[in-house]
Amino acid sequence: MHRIIVAALIIISALQPMMAATVENPEKIDVLILPKFENGEMAGDFPGEAQYYYEEYLAGGEEYDIAGGFPGHKLYVKDGVALYVTGMGKVNASMSATSVLLDPRFDFSDAYVISTGCGGTATEYSVMGDVFVMSACIDYDLGHHADPREMTIPSETTWFHDASYDDASYKLLNQELVSDVYELVKDTEIVTTDKTRAFMAAAFDNAEWATRDPKVLLGTTVTGDNYWKGYYDEANARLMAETYNAPDPYAMSEMEDAAIAVALDRLGMLDRYIVIRDSVNMDVFMNGTTPEYLWAGIEDSLSSEESVEAADIFATAMENNFKVGRQVVDAILDGTL
Repeated sequence: MHRIIVAALIIISALQPMMAATVENPEKIDVLILPKFENGEMAGDFPGEAQYYYEEYLAGGEEYDIAGGFPGHKLYVKDGVALYVTGMGKVNASMSATSVLLDPRFDFSDAYVISTGCGGTATEYSVMGDVFVMSACIDYDLGHHADPREMTIPSETTWFHDASYDDASYKLLNQELVSDVYELVKDTEIVTTDKTRAFMAAAFDNAEWATRDPKVLLGTTVTGDNYWKGYYDEANARLMAETYNAPDPYAMSEMEDAAIAVALDRLGMLDRYIVIRDSVNMDVFMNGTTPEYLWAGIEDSLSSEESVEAADIFATAMENNFKVGRQVVDAILDGTL
């Protein structure tokens, strides 16, 4: 069976140039936007990661089915902009991105790829509502993770680096592009809510860092299929950023960006990869919540305005993200980026 699968993959790879050649005039795409999920409809209701971008750039455009993409999802295309909701998690994100980029109906040869979405962020560096331009992506799951109950030497961290994974576990993004994007968006005025500000203040004893206004920051993102929380895993994420000599501090935990980076690297597109993420919760337990309470005791949605993890920041953070991302998309379209 293994040989059959390998042979099939070789055949598909060999046929790809022939497939592309059958499309005489593939549609030129300038920017591909990759959110991970949407709440409800693509327009007109409570926003998820895609809605603001769809309403601004894709409404009324063409819709396409993508072979190998996420079941039921469409590629939306209009005036050089494309958007595809990848699905959550590393496998869904990398498979969706690859399937879109290899579709012979479209020309992505000069396209920028923007991964956008939300995540949980690091204490003492971020507040909920912040927006990040990421300069590097790390795969949380590659390396070795020990159960602390089996550690023989007391340690705050339980992750061990394995250099044999480095080609996939750490992706440094195009630093010139990161700098250009950050300079473009760093002074964007973004906001929080009274409820979220009080939520942060209560969780961190009114610490100055926790009660500041949200802003646009540079950071390193850590991608894991495991939706973790807690100071110990946060310590692991910080250790990873230090181990790989990432240019900016560990900022966010999410579930897709490193996987998309690997796919783009293999397709020769990593130099045009931009990651824009907003914070909708912190990566530690807050205000009395526990693992058992959050994951075994209640049903809680981060997008609910009554969330015990996110307060009411979700919709505001989505708008903050779009305020930043729109400037980047527009700069790509008018050729100034």
